[in-house]
This record gives sequence, structure tokens and C-alpha cells, in this order.
Amino acid sequence: NLSIHDRYLLFMRMDEYCKVLCQTKLNAHNILQFKRSIDEWYHHNWIVDNIPAASVIDTESFVTTSYSRGFPVGYYDRVSGKHFLYNHANIVIEYHEAVPGGNRIVGFYVEPFSVQHEFVGGVSWDGKDTTPALQTCSTAEPMDLNQAKDHALALTKSIEVLFTYDIVWKPSNIKWASRWDIYLSMDNAVPKKVHWFSIVNSLLIVFCLSGMIAIILTRNLRRDISQYNRLPTDEDPESEISTSEETGWKLVHQDVFRPPTTCPMFLCVFIGGGVQVLVMALLTIAFAAVGFISPANRGSLMFVMLVLFALMGTFAGYHCARLYKTFKGQHWQRATAATALLFPGGSFLVFVSLDLALASYKDSTGAVPITSMVALLALWLGISVPLVFLGAYLGFRKEPIEFPAKYSNIPRPIPMPPWYLSSAFTVTTGGILPFGACFVELFFILSSMWMDQYYYVFGFTFLVFAILLITCAEITIVFLYFQLCAEDYRWWWRTFLTSGSTAAYVFVYSSLYFTKLESNLPITYLLYFGYMLIICFGIFLFTGTTGFYAALWFNIVIFGSIKVD
Repeated sequence: NLSIHDRYLLFMRMDEYCKVLCQTKLNAHNILQFKRSIDEWYHHNWIVDNIPAASVIDTESFVTTSYSRGFPVGYYDRVSGKHFLYNHANIVIEYHEAVPGGNRIVGFYVEPFSVQHEFVGGVSWDGKDTTPALQTCSTAEPMDLNQAKDHALALTKSIEVLFTYDIVWKPSNIKWASRWDIYLSMDNAVPKKVHWFSIVNSLLIVFCLSGMIAIILTRNLRRDISQYNRLPTDEDPESEISTSEETGWKLVHQDVFRPPTTCPMFLCVFIGGGVQVLVMALLTIAFAAVGFISPANRGSLMFVMLVLFALMGTFAGYHCARLYKTFKGQHWQRATAATALLFPGGSFLVFVSLDLALASYKDSTGAVPITSMVALLALWLGISVPLVFLGAYLGFRKEPIEFPAKYSNIPRPIPMPPWYLSSAFTVTTGGILPFGACFVELFFILSSMWMDQYYYVFGFTFLVFAILLITCAEITIVFLYFQLCAEDYRWWWRTFLTSGSTAAYVFVYSSLYFTKLESNLPITYLLYFGYMLIICFGIFLFTGTTGFYAALWFNIVIFGSIKVD
């Protein structure tokens, strides 16, 4: 149903008005689809010279400019109860004359209108005349609200829809280097106060946890260490010995560094993958915060993440190998291969499955080209996997981690812990505070991923990310201390899962956020939860790794501070 003119033609600094794009007939099914798209706030996403369109919406009472992605398909009038389709676009492009005769595009706005076009003489357009005469728009000036409001195109029946547009070029004093400032200004999208509220909320959680840690370190631990290290006196030696060895975390000094009996290789693999994701995330956010990643280069953030993840394979192999050697593991080849394949391989399989589903979907243009898929596979197998094996080689050449106490041959019996120190309780509650430290900022990140918002306040992201890591470390240390006081030395997996449970709360929150999208297509469910599953698994790895290494450091410090026989 489209004509041969179904292209937007823009020529530098050449204004044109009432240009015809195409004419198509909408049947009842098409109208129903458009109504649903309007109700669910679907947008047209246009880009000119890497600048996305900012939508300018006119009403009789006000004019608003939205610097979100694109402009809406139409609008719903609550008074009349009708849906109106935007079929005319005033395309306004701002340019800056950098040098005489040289111009650069620095702004791009679209003002959409809904117009039931009428031809001069009432004759319909046959698609051949390049400039049909229209009564509803002028070839001498751009359309305004007064022209369009009396001819709104209501989606009520099968209709012929004519799509038109105007081109307006405006000079601007904005320089090319500053053309993205208006999009990235938080005053246009998200108030600064909300981001600062997120930071203050996170800092309060950190201060509370730090206070608990300070109490433990300055009061309980000092008292315990001084008591354990106190020499028995001549007056009552047996009483001192019995007092110092009755209860407490010193009783497990011969078992606390005993290697885990449950899947030690997988713990090492998770730690290696967590280190790889953690270092990649830190470097990516740091580069973005200092301005190395520009929004003018679409896809640069994802490209940097993939490249850094591949290059950080050395860290993954090294940490996995050294920890596995500390556990006296024998199958280092399996551990290294699992580290190189588990997280990236699982993510790649999910990604390929989602891409195949998207490619098989009718009229979809979002599938990744096969060349990009091959390049991604080459980046993984050609760079990441060899670097993981290189890191593992270096890790196995290092000495095992040295502990301040040796473990005995016979494991010590573990008394029944109270319910609030059980594994189920600590793992379930361990992720609440870390999630609480980042959930406000997480809302804006999800909005930038799945809605039409921009997110470029990576300075805030870096602060929240650092607070998240500190919170994971502190909550793990608090639970570990009480666990050791209950004479339970099985801390390896528990500390990893305690802070790693943050990812479960992120996934639950993302499921609640999905209700805002109001999706009615099965492919949308598949894409959303598939990608969020990959993201949450990565969060599980690096938060769990953070808690694990914090617990390992804590144990080495406290057991290295007491005298053991």
C-alpha cells in the first residue's frame, strides 16, 4: 500500500513543507494494533547524525519538549474516548555553522500532529503525483496546532491514512561537542534530588552496617582476643583455661580453614567468574564516569563491556586456580575449562536462543546479524578462553593461600544453631540490605534499558556500585561472626550465597518492574526475562565473590590475632 515516495528526504539547510511520505489503508485489525500501541506508549525512534529525536508535544494550554527516545505513535483523548494517530511530523533540525560553509547538526526535534488530510477538490491521491494539493497543510509554512486540531485523525473505522512531514532548519549557538548536554541533563529526565536520595539512602545503610562492624571489632573481638590470649595465672590456672575455651569462635580454629566438602571446584569456578565480572564492571563504570564512553557512539557501552570482559579472563583463571590449589584440588584442567565456559557459555546460549526466537518472529528487525554473532564468538573463544588458561597457569604456579591455623584431621562436631543463624535464614536475609542500597538507582537503569529514558549519570552509578560492594562485604562479615560464635565453621559456601542472594532480590524487583511495560506478546516476556536472567546471574557472581573475599580476610585477621596451640 506504500507509494514509491515512502522515504524521508532531508537536504542540508533546505526547508520543505507539506511533503508526502506515503498513503496506506488501515483495516480494522491495523486500527486495533495502533490503538494498543498508543495505550502502551509506543514511540517512533528516529536518529539523525547519531542524535535521537526529541518530541515536542503541543496542546491548547501548554507546549512540552520530551528528551526521551522518540515521539509517541499517537494519543488518547479522555474527553471523547477516541484514539488519534500522529501522521504528520514537523521535523526541526538545528545546525551550527562551525566554519564558513561548513555546518554541523546539533539538535533534532519532532513535533507530531494528527491530521485527517483533505485533498483539493476532494479527489484522492493516486500515488503518482509527487506533490498532491492538500487543503489541510501548506507548502509555504510548517503546520501548527491551529491547522491540525480541527482535522484530527481518529482511529474509528477503516480509513486511508496519508503520512506527511515538514522540514525546518534552524541556526543554533550550541557547539557540536555540547549537543548531547540537553539529553543528558538530569533536569529534563530525572530530578537530581532523586539521585541524591538514592546516595543518601545507600550511605545510611552503609553507616548502620559500619557501626555494627565497629562494635564487633572494637568491643567483642578485642575482648575475645584479649581473653583468648590471656595467660593463666598461678592463682587459678584451670579457671582461666576453662573460661577462655568454654565457648566462642576460637573453638573452631582447627576447622575454620578446612576446605569445603560440597562442590569445592564449583565454588572456585564461581569465584573466578565473579572476579571477572567484578573487574569488568568496575572498569566500565569508571571509564563511563570520566567520559571515555560517549553516548554519541551508539553501542559503545556494550562494546566496552564485552571487550573488557574478555580481557579480564586472566583474573578469572588466576583466582580460580589459586583457590582450587588451596583446596588441594587435583583436576585443575576441569576447573579452568569450567571457569572459561560456565558464565560466558551459558550467557551465549541464552543469547543465541533469544536471537533465534526473535529472528523467527514475524516482521522483526531486532535480530542480531550472523556476522556480529560470529565476531562475538571469536571474542569469547579467541581471546577470553586463552586468557583464562593463562591466568590459571599463573595461579597454579603461585603458592596456596597461607592460613594462620591448620585444620585437624577429624572435623569438630557442630552444635545445632538457633533458627536465626541457620543457612536458610542468613542466605535469605543477607541480600536485603545490599539490594536496599541500590534499588533506587536500579529503577533508572531499568528504565534506560527497557523504556524510553536516557541514563548517563555514571558518577552516581560508581558511588552506588561502591556502596553496594561495601554493603555486601559488611553484611557477610556480621553474619560470619555470629556463625563462628555458634561454633559453625562451614562458611565457604554460606558467605558466597549470603551476599550473592542480592541477585535474587534484583530479579524479583525486575519482575515487578515488568508490569510497567504492559506487554501482551510472548516474545517480549521471553526477551525481558532471558536478558534479566543473564544480568542477575552476573550480579550473583560478583556480589557473592565480594562477600566471600571479605569473609576470607576477616577470618585470616581474627584467627591470626590469637595464640593457638
